[in-house]
Amino acid sequence: MGWPSGFRLIALCILASGLGGCASTIKTYDSTFTSATASNDQTFGTPKLYSAATSHAPTLTEGLQNSEHDRLYFIEFRARNALTYGHAAVVFGRLDEEGEVPVDANGVLIPNMVEISGLHPATPSSLPWSIGHIVPVPAETGPSDGDFEDLYVSARFRLNLTKKQFRKVVSIVHKQKELNKVWYAPIFALNCLGYISSIAKKLHLRVPKEILLPKDYVNRLKSLNT
Repeated sequence: MGWPSGFRLIALCILASGLGGCASTIKTYDSTFTSATASNDQTFGTPKLYSAATSHAPTLTEGLQNSEHDRLYFIEFRARNALTYGHAAVVFGRLDEEGEVPVDANGVLIPNMVEISGLHPATPSSLPWSIGHIVPVPAETGPSDGDFEDLYVSARFRLNLTKKQFRKVVSIVHKQKELNKVWYAPIFALNCLGYISSIAKKLHLRVPKEILLPKDYVNRLKSLNT
């Protein structure tokens, strides 16, 4: 992604600290469904993920004939505020009893009901984030600090899913996590927007062609697909 260049941006990154939270809290939102052990979870209800060899992995449009009552799962493309230009990731999991994304009274996502996946430098330190505007740096594909709090969400686009559709989502994200090992801000395919765009494309969604900041990208993704 073609971020604004200049030393001022990099200096801001070096001085920036993370949003509220801690490493142990972040970890509770990682690999809930994409890990081998979580695939046996009874709330998910499927013993294994779709693979590339699966003869039929349903598209999201195949479930449109199902009533809302059948759509117990979701995927949400999210942008959030940060001390810099923001971040984008996907949240996916099981809806709560009200048919909404499960959060507690403080607007924090409920662990074990959701998974968060986004592409970002593999450390909470701001230094690799700064260096990643010059050269590629090692990446993580799980949650980052601030991804699980409604307080920081600046844009969202949610799709409710049937169990069959949700299995496809889990399979797609599982594959993306394996493919993305580096983060490099100037290159769209190697930053957070390229990551969620790859997931959206595999779900046969229309994706923005413009170079946008995370909030604008997610809002544009929503407008293209509603």
